[in-house]
Amino acid sequence: MKLRLIRSLITLLWITLLFAACGNLPGSPIATIAATADLPEINTGAATITQSPAPETQTAPPSPAVATPAPDLAATSLAMTEVAYAAIVASPTATTPTPEIPPTPPAPLTYTFEVVNTFPHDPGAFTEGLVYQDGILFEGTGLWGQSDLREVELETGEVIRSQDLEAQYFGEGVTLFNGRIYQLTWQEHTGFIYEPDTFDLVDTFAYPTEGWGLTHNGQELIMRYGTSTIFFLVPETLQEARRITVRDHTGPVNRINEMEYINGEIWANIWLTDLIARISPDTGNVLGYVDLTGLLDPGQLTQEVDVLNGIAYDAENERLFVTGKYWPSLFEIEVVPAP
Repeated sequence: MKLRLIRSLITLLWITLLFAACGNLPGSPIATIAATADLPEINTGAATITQSPAPETQTAPPSPAVATPAPDLAATSLAMTEVAYAAIVASPTATTPTPEIPPTPPAPLTYTFEVVNTFPHDPGAFTEGLVYQDGILFEGTGLWGQSDLREVELETGEVIRSQDLEAQYFGEGVTLFNGRIYQLTWQEHTGFIYEPDTFDLVDTFAYPTEGWGLTHNGQELIMRYGTSTIFFLVPETLQEARRITVRDHTGPVNRINEMEYINGEIWANIWLTDLIARISPDTGNVLGYVDLTGLLDPGQLTQEVDVLNGIAYDAENERLFVTGKYWPSLFEIEVVPAP
């Protein structure tokens, strides 16, 4: 009986050892689960995949006779990269946001004009800037070797005094702000600041763009250089504070030239046209166009003239003045709705 019992125990022991050895063979599913148990979570955007460690009952004890193969780290890294890439593509929060497109402005209102007064104007003045304040008309002219800043008597057109620019400067827009006259130059990246009573040069300043139109809103200088962008400058530093893009219902409006700030709007000549744009300083939207076609009678011209350019506003008396380059006349006009 004892011998039979001993034989049975020996047989059972051999069967147990055989199963244990088979559990450690290469390719065993149990060994594979144990090797990948430490992989991290990966967020796919739709669900979270977690590589959980295998239950303890599924992990075979190590065998001194047969070594467990190390996991393929390169394959594991590649798999994780592919899953992570799929997660980024699938995730709705990973997409690049689309830039916000401003709404299309409504079609601008249209205006025409009535002539109130006509004054003489120097036909040799290539007008780039025009300012009226406290009964005095200031004008800036352009062209290399001919540019200047001048004080003009409105009623006669006589130049009372002037300050020439050096020959390398092409004068552009002017404005009177905080007791100083500011004047731009076209391509020389240089602006001038004058004392208005004497035209003595107080200072110069630099800017990276071309200079075209110049005005102010009482707090900031407002500058243009021919494109659809208007810059607002901090007066103490003359550095850009903000900008707007001038647009109407058809898109950006380019070639904005001489400017004047009138009753909360920017009024600007559009170069090579007979139009003045009335622009919102907050949005850049064109609120209206003033069409000055026919203002200058070609039948009365004795010499060639250039484009409409030059806007000045007498805020105290609510008078609007306009002229052009080489124009023999300066006009006081009233703006009225187009029929």
